[in-house]
Amino acid sequence: MHKLLTDAARTLAPPKGDRHGPLPPLMLVLTVATGLVDAVSYLGLGHVFVANMTGNVVFLGFALAGAEGLSVLASLVSMAAFLAGALVGGRFTHRFAAHRGHLLAATVALEAVLVTAAAVTAAATHSEVNTGVRYTLIVLLGLAMGLQNAAARRLGVPDLTTTVLTLTLTGLAADSTAAGGAAPRPGRRILSVLAIFFGALIGAELVLGSRLALTLGLVVVLLAATSLAAYRLSAPNADWTKPQS
Repeated sequence: MHKLLTDAARTLAPPKGDRHGPLPPLMLVLTVATGLVDAVSYLGLGHVFVANMTGNVVFLGFALAGAEGLSVLASLVSMAAFLAGALVGGRFTHRFAAHRGHLLAATVALEAVLVTAAAVTAAATHSEVNTGVRYTLIVLLGLAMGLQNAAARRLGVPDLTTTVLTLTLTGLAADSTAAGGAAPRPGRRILSVLAIFFGALIGAELVLGSRLALTLGLVVVLLAATSLAAYRLSAPNADWTKPQS
């Protein structure tokens, strides 16, 4: 328990000299944002994910088999938008490869612009989702999540991918002392799970209450705060900003 709490504290408030600097808490904020966004996409846009591509591939298989409530087109559009966003994110990671702080700030700023466009679209239609609005939001949010994933991949902060929890949960069990492992970063792993859980919970409460635009507005706030913090904390020669080998 002491190790878990100590690791959680180090994740939320990294000590001076930590090789990832302020990235862990910032990545946790992005993980909360992911939970909110997937609540919007799954509950508000018709059973489709824009961040969890594993779920979309499975949904695509179900839809092709004729399962009700799922759309082949929606899954394909979401996956295509996500891949396009990841492609753009890949270009960003090469452009800002020498400075991880600037990479996070720039990528999340562009992500915030895309989610802002989605929030404005939802607000303009009073959160009424017709076919045109549905696919507009899927594309904008898919692009945003592709960007975020590309940045998280390049930043390389262990156990903080911001969207995928399967390996994180596996690590909690497979690397535990009960399994004969050293149980590395238990606090960080649990915080990552809790972050996406609470994001999804809050997002679900808002979306089910017909507050789609408000949910997306909250995501914009989180993204803008993350981008600004990454920029403000990015000292030119800080060790944590250097690319990871």
